[in-house]
Formats: sequence, structure tokens, C-alpha cells
Amino acid sequence: MLQAPTQGQHVYEVSIYNREVRSLVKQNQSHLFFDDQWADKHIHDVVALDEDHARLLIAERFPPDDGFIIEDVVQSAI
Repeated sequence: MLQAPTQGQHVYEVSIYNREVRSLVKQNQSHLFFDDQWADKHIHDVVALDEDHARLLIAERFPPDDGFIIEDVVQSAI
């Protein structure tokens, strides 16, 4: 989490992985750019107004065009 939530914002836990890396790892291969760890789910905390905003922020940092998949978005209890 890069910042503390302000008025109207919430902390969301976003689970993401990379589908291309996951597919390659299953074939005992590696991606040219992304580490094999991206085959597994990573959880990132995001400060956002709502779930859609959290998804947008993650997609900007981890683009779907690069194989990143948002698996789940859950509002944190923080």
C-alpha cells in the first residue's frame, strides 16, 4: 500500500497472477520477462474509492495485455 486511505477511500486486497507465466511454468519453461513467481497468486493492497477503481489501478500497473489476471478483489478490514 503506497498511501493511507483518505475520506471515501478504502483498502482493497487484489489477488493477481500472470496467465502466460503460469502456462509456461506448467510446461517447465520460463517467461522472457516475468519471474516464475508470477505463476502464483500475488496479493497487493490498493487504496481506492471502490472495487472498480481498485481494479483500474491494478490494471494500470499490471496490464491485462501483458497476461496479468485479477483473480479477486476484497475490501480489507483495515
